[in-house]
Amino acid sequence: MRSLLRLFSQRLHLRIWLAVVSVVALLMLLVGWAWRVAAEYHLQTATPVARNILLRDTKGVLIGHGTAQRVPGPTPTFQFQLDNGQSYRLEMTTSPPPPDKTAAFWLRPPLGFVWMLGVVGLAVALGAFPVVRRLLKRLQVLQRSVQRFGEGNLSIRVPVQGDDEVADLSRQFNAAASRIEALVQSHKSLLANASHELRSPLTRIRMGLELLDTAQPAPAFRTEILHNIAELDQLVDEILLASRLDALEVDIGTVELVDLIGLAAEECARVGADLDAGTDTLEVVGVAKLLRRALRNLLENARRYSQGDITVVLRRHGDMAQVEVCDQGPGVPEALRERIFEPFFRLPGASERAGGVGLGLALVRSIALRHQGRVHCQDHLGGGACFVLRLPLQTSAP
Repeated sequence: MRSLLRLFSQRLHLRIWLAVVSVVALLMLLVGWAWRVAAEYHLQTATPVARNILLRDTKGVLIGHGTAQRVPGPTPTFQFQLDNGQSYRLEMTTSPPPPDKTAAFWLRPPLGFVWMLGVVGLAVALGAFPVVRRLLKRLQVLQRSVQRFGEGNLSIRVPVQGDDEVADLSRQFNAAASRIEALVQSHKSLLANASHELRSPLTRIRMGLELLDTAQPAPAFRTEILHNIAELDQLVDEILLASRLDALEVDIGTVELVDLIGLAAEECARVGADLDAGTDTLEVVGVAKLLRRALRNLLENARRYSQGDITVVLRRHGDMAQVEVCDQGPGVPEALRERIFEPFFRLPGASERAGGVGLGLALVRSIALRHQGRVHCQDHLGGGACFVLRLPLQTSAP
């Protein structure tokens, strides 16, 4: 008995099925009781209706005529009033019929009504169980999928069937699972690539230190070591920033109203780029140091590959502020314009010594996403590449 109760408490479909059967049985009992009460009340409160009658004897001779009407009461009672002034009262009582010896005892009243309720309840139970089981089978599939996901199978997904709440829950689980899987893969890739990128400057520093111990160092050695240390510092800083941007709950700075034109003017002056800001006022709500970092990374990338002037164009594009950083370099092949925003990705033929570790553009995309914006690469009309950053405009301070 305890095992049966435990089974019902652990299985949602059994509890729902039992609730449906119980409600139907209770409803049947209430309907039967209400029907009987209503019938008795109707008999007791029915308005008497007078009817004309003709009273004859067994030979058909008319004895008299008059009216008859029913008297309210629990038993059928009629009052006869003849024209000659005589009145009669007729009461009809029922005597129980002799028991039908040919019928089984469970079909005789009152057991017959009980058995009828039992048969109807059994039919409801048998009909409701597969329906409830089918409805909740998807919940069991979702439960098993969540369990397997918790055990480490991040690729598990739930089939979405229908448009009800269970289907919506399945879609939300799949979206969350895809997001978690992408974050885990991103962190694994970040760790693997970071370990690889860290080896190169560390190896060069180690070789420089060994040369310092065995020979008279040239002045360039100290410069090379300082360069490698700066590269290490930049790499660690970009890895930490990438990790913070991936974690949505981490505080990334003070959100404020940022003037994109002023920020772009400062960064363009630092690298000697041309600025075309137009006449519109472009203000966005965001973290100023992150937006500055995004624009600086785009300018550093343009300076690294450009063989001519670098141009920054700021325009209003609907309800978005659009920043275009265009160079005159070799450009980016169309098939690789999405991959260049992946962490540690370098274009084929790019030298490690040319600068950068492949995180700059990935940080630009992460910063844009954290500000509800986007970034993409396209061809530059004058040759080279043009990186377009779009951010939501804000017309007034929050």
